[in-house]
Amino acid sequence: MTDPVAEAAAALERGELVVLPTDTVYGLAARPDDPAATEAIFRAKGRPKDLTLPVLVASLEDARRVGVLDPRAERLARALWPGPATLVVPRTEASRPWSLGGQGETVGLRIPDHRLARALLVRTGPLAVTSANRSGEPPAATCEELVGIFGDRVAVYLCDEAEPLAGRPSTVVDLADERPRVLRAGALDPATIDRLLAGEDPLLDSGPRG
Repeated sequence: MTDPVAEAAAALERGELVVLPTDTVYGLAARPDDPAATEAIFRAKGRPKDLTLPVLVASLEDARRVGVLDPRAERLARALWPGPATLVVPRTEASRPWSLGGQGETVGLRIPDHRLARALLVRTGPLAVTSANRSGEPPAATCEELVGIFGDRVAVYLCDEAEPLAGRPSTVVDLADERPRVLRAGALDPATIDRLLAGEDPLLDSGPRG
């Protein structure tokens, strides 16, 4: 019997695109270190090149290899990951060459709270992942819609119809500058972010969840 996660991992290794479920919406994924693969994401979505592709990771250790996590980022990551929080931080030397769009200085990182996404990320390492939709349109909610949008541009559709997705995007917090900014409210209340940055939440001592 075919292992769909292994099939998706193999496709990504070949530089192909994969659709995967996250805890927020379905995502369109590619290897972040393969310029042809990330270019394929931009083409499939019609996504402007000035918008940086976010990166999903399986662990805090993986996040530290991709982005520079200062004490604020560490605090938010330990409280909110896995979950719908994307933290924009400076890139490390390892990720600086990746062709993710934008200015190339920062990267948005997240650990998703979905079993299939995390199982895939454990196999592949970090992945460039953006919402599975045409740029400017709502994210697709079902595998049938996804196939209708992307067809054979995507090698593997790793769908999970049994576990409905939240449907709201992640909250994006920019920590690349001295003053943190919530760039997108998303699934989390910005007040929660403020409390965490102020050190007022008991989750801070619990470590990454899941």
